[in-house]
Order: sequence, then structure tokens, then C-alpha cells
Amino acid sequence: MSSPISPLAPKSIPDMPAIAGVRLATAAAGIRYPDRTDVMLAVFDDGTSVAGVFTRSKCPSAPVEWCRARLKSARARALVVNSGNANAFTGKSGREACAFTAKLAAAAVGCKTTEVFLASTGVIGEPLPAQAFDGVLSKLAIEATANGYTDAAGAIMTTDTFPKLATAQARLGGASVTINGFAKGAGMIAPDMGTMLAFIFTDAPIAAPALQTLLREGVVDTFNAVTIDGDTSTSDTLLAFATGAARGAPRIARAHDPRLLPFRKAFNAVLANLAEQVARDGEGARKLVEITVDGAVSKPSARRIALSIANSPLVKTAIAGEDANWGRVVMAVGKAGEPADRDRLSIWFNGIRVAHKGARDPAYDEAVVSTAMKKPEIALKVALGLGKGRDRVLTCDLTKEYVAINGDYRS
Repeated sequence: MSSPISPLAPKSIPDMPAIAGVRLATAAAGIRYPDRTDVMLAVFDDGTSVAGVFTRSKCPSAPVEWCRARLKSARARALVVNSGNANAFTGKSGREACAFTAKLAAAAVGCKTTEVFLASTGVIGEPLPAQAFDGVLSKLAIEATANGYTDAAGAIMTTDTFPKLATAQARLGGASVTINGFAKGAGMIAPDMGTMLAFIFTDAPIAAPALQTLLREGVVDTFNAVTIDGDTSTSDTLLAFATGAARGAPRIARAHDPRLLPFRKAFNAVLANLAEQVARDGEGARKLVEITVDGAVSKPSARRIALSIANSPLVKTAIAGEDANWGRVVMAVGKAGEPADRDRLSIWFNGIRVAHKGARDPAYDEAVVSTAMKKPEIALKVALGLGKGRDRVLTCDLTKEYVAINGDYRS
């Protein structure tokens, strides 16, 4: 049974323009549930470059290992993604399932298996019945269209309550280029790549090494600055594909080519938009929480403190209960293992200072703060007073629904 749509969901789904050289299709292959759309195929024109970043888990899924090995070719002709089964912790059968799926996709598209990229999401530890793709992928290759983004985003959902899509336009040289993306993720979300599955598509002519740099740098303050529950998935995958089909756009070989600046801004905006949607769809979430730490000794130190706060069950449950419990924030700052001075510490909830220089703020008003905590978006700020380091992460609250979702997820 699907969960109600998150109250933090965007009010509308963006219109996704077609991108030359990209076609998509979806189907119900019966991977875990009958009659549920659970596989999508993206087909790319010849010459499409690819880049990727992945989980840092020491127990990665078979598709993650498959993609890492194929990035060396720098070319992509197909992407197959399924939901319902993560093909993780599946040993030899998992690797065989990847090889079989890639063989089917390569035959359907007319390419080499080294040009096929894979991703899977769902239950860990169950063999992936890849034979279910036999006959399905060939049909999808015929049916694929340039307007299939919304259906594709829906096909890869697991505990997500809404499809996550974003699009942007940018100038590259004298030409206009498009960037589309979609993602899935609601639980088992913590930085160390990527944090879920996400796929970015553009018609810009960008060489694979430059695209790889763009992606690696772009995730730092977007997907790697989101945490739902502190648990890094086995399957985190973010892939970017550049078809090069935009008319009149110059080919870019270096990530720091000055002509790429408008594109980089739009590319990072798509990443940030999708990352925020993941935080908005955190399992059981009722509050979107932005945590800002400034006055740290460095940006990395600020990031570690912000994540300590964001991953604290005590902080997250306090926010779920609409309680501005600064004592729990102090606890999370203190346990982070980073430089901090209790007597310089100040804390704000939604712009209201509740603690200052190591004590409750003299102007603290319980009624005013309680009203502010009822809002669906909570801005939690911590000032350390030690330096110029600053960082920001996104998270959500921790509710009873999170426990309910994960208590029966496998069953």
C-alpha cells in the first residue's frame, strides 16, 4: 500500500522538455509486485558521454560495481533502472544478473554491453530475477520517446511518495542547452556520494572528463549535503549523460572552460533542486529542516557539526514534536568531535535566537518560539564564534511514520 504524498512535496511537477538524443520508456516487469511499473530504459544516441559518482559503502551493490567499471569507456547508449530489488548483497548471482540485463539492453538498443549502465533500488539481499527483463527491454527500446521523464521518475520509486524531477536551461557559447534530471530517495539517505539514485541528461557537448569533474564538484553542496537517517545505501548512484546534440554549442573538453560557467550554474541548480526534493520526501517527514553552522574553524568542520545535528534522533524527534529543544542541539554540537566552545555558542530556530553565549537567551519567549516551530520548514542555525567556516545541510524530522515504514519494509 502506497503512503500518502508528503505534505512537503512540491505543488506541481515541472514540464520536462525533450532533449535531443535521449528517449525513455517504462514497463511493469514484475520484479517484486505484479502490475507495478518497475523498470525504465533510457536510450541515447551514439556519442553520448557519461559520468558518475557512487556510494562509498564498502558493501556496494552489483550495479554500482558494474557502472564503475564501465565509466572507463566514457560512452553510453543505454541506462536500465529497476525498482523493487536492489541487487545488493547477492554475490555471484547479482553479477550474473547485471551481465544478463546488459546483454538484453545491448541487443535491444544495438550497442556494446560496455555502453549499458545499470541501477537497482529496493530490497537488499534478494536475488534479482533479471529474466523478467527478457522481451521487456526490446519492447521498451521500440516504445521509447523523448517525453518519458515523468513516467521514468515514477518507475524507480520505492518508498518515495512523489516523483522527483527538475529542469533548467543554460547558454553555452551562442546556443541554448537543456538539463533534465530525476531522482528517487526517501530513506537510507546519508552523504557519501550521492545518497540515492539520480540521473541527469543534457544535450550539451561536454567530454566525459569535464562532465565527471562537474558532477564530482556539484554533489558536494547538493546531494552530499542531505541526510534523512544517517544510513548510507549500498546502491547510491548518480549518473550524468551528455548527448552533444545541441545545435551550435561548442564542444567543451575542460570543466573549467569559462564558457561553461552558465551551464555549471544551471547544472548545480538541477542537482540542488533534486536533493531538496529527496529531503522533502524523507520517510514519514512532516518538516523540512535546514541546518546552518557558521563561525566554525573551517567549512569541513562546519559540515561535520551540521551533520551531527542533522543525524541526531533526539534533535529530529524534538522538531517532529515542534519543540525548540536547544539542549539537544548543544549535545549534537558537543559530540561532533570538532572544535567548539560552549560559552560562545548561539542557536536560532526560524530566526529566533533561543540560546546565546552558553545559556538560554534572556529574551526567550516560549509562546513565540512554539508558534514558529509549527511551520513546515524549520531553519536551525548554530553560531560557534571560532572562525569563518560555514556550511549547510538539509534533513527532515523523525516521526512515528518512519518507524512504521521501515518496520515492515521487507515484509
